[in-house]
Amino acid sequence: MRTWNQTFRTCVSAAEVPDEYAICRDRNLVLQTSVVTKYKTAAEICNGVLTSVKEECKIGAKVMDLCYIGDDMIEDSCAKIFKGKSIEKGIAFPTCVSINHCVGHYSPLADEATLSDGDVVKIDLGVHIDGFIAVQATTVIISASMDQPVSGRAADLLACAHYCFEAAMRLIRPGNHVRDVSGPLQTIAESFGCTLVEGVMTHNMKQFVIDGNKCVLNRPASDQRVDDAEFEENEVYAVDIVVSTGDGKARVVDEKQTTVFKRALNVEYSLKLKSSRTILSDIDKRYPCMPFPLRKLLATSTSSKFGLVECLQHGLLHAYPVLWEKDGELVAHIKSTVLLMRNGSDRITVSPLQSFNTSKTIEDEGIKQLLATSVKSKKKNAKKKAAVSSQQ
Repeated sequence: MRTWNQTFRTCVSAAEVPDEYAICRDRNLVLQTSVVTKYKTAAEICNGVLTSVKEECKIGAKVMDLCYIGDDMIEDSCAKIFKGKSIEKGIAFPTCVSINHCVGHYSPLADEATLSDGDVVKIDLGVHIDGFIAVQATTVIISASMDQPVSGRAADLLACAHYCFEAAMRLIRPGNHVRDVSGPLQTIAESFGCTLVEGVMTHNMKQFVIDGNKCVLNRPASDQRVDDAEFEENEVYAVDIVVSTGDGKARVVDEKQTTVFKRALNVEYSLKLKSSRTILSDIDKRYPCMPFPLRKLLATSTSSKFGLVECLQHGLLHAYPVLWEKDGELVAHIKSTVLLMRNGSDRITVSPLQSFNTSKTIEDEGIKQLLATSVKSKKKNAKKKAAVSSQQ
């Protein structure tokens, strides 16, 4: 039997993952007890790690240390489960800690930056068990008294992210369509004087595939569109919301800041440099299909980061560049893993937001009605009982 590494090296693209690894090729797989157990085990670790990183987000804490804490906890927690079984497990997305106008993907090799009072901090990370992925992101406002409600512009931002996420949870459900999602999100963002960040997508996920082909573009643009599709029962999504107080147009300021990469499954090339071949060999063995942190790769590898250059030049790696809003703006991020089940959406990664006080409200009646609906469908038996009671 081929190992997962060998299997993925022979894949043509993420869309052509072999049947034994593709959860959405037979969506009923998600209902199997063993699969749900792996999803929820990954989610439990994800929730615990993110909570721990949040607790360490205090005035004076180093960003680099927070990233190390998150990644080390993921690996330590995964090492304690499914012992003795040939199951791949570990980091599905490296711990990233992005402050204020940094939109995301900030996971430095070395950095003396520390958290300050009033900072808007985004934490983003992911875990997988046997390729079944749980991802999560949340936003924390740093304060000497973290139990006090957030106020001012940061409160508007948190409220916007929260209600956009809640709306997306209710729109991304079986029978609805991709085209139905972005409009309500835009209306909510405008209600709080914020914008959705361009380029952010909610992706479906498959076993060993963190960014599937079915996706929702939160903010459609003239130069960026996605195909419409119907959401179906037993699919899995990383519902991803990023909002800004600025124009929402994220930019790459310095490509050298990039430290998160993913192996391009459908690309092969005969590298010329020994350093390039060495580092690619390490990546193929340790991170054949999941995003990985450069610091983890270099910490236990004899290869040099200079070998990455040739790999990137020939498209062997996908880079996750550090993105920035305009200086002075603030950005919030909420992401959760959601299973589309028969009885409604099951959000398996959850991190409660801080309380917030905002003077802004949602006036649109359609949006208010949407937010008032449950993410869970009423059970048929309950409906039958109600009908019987009304007849008595």
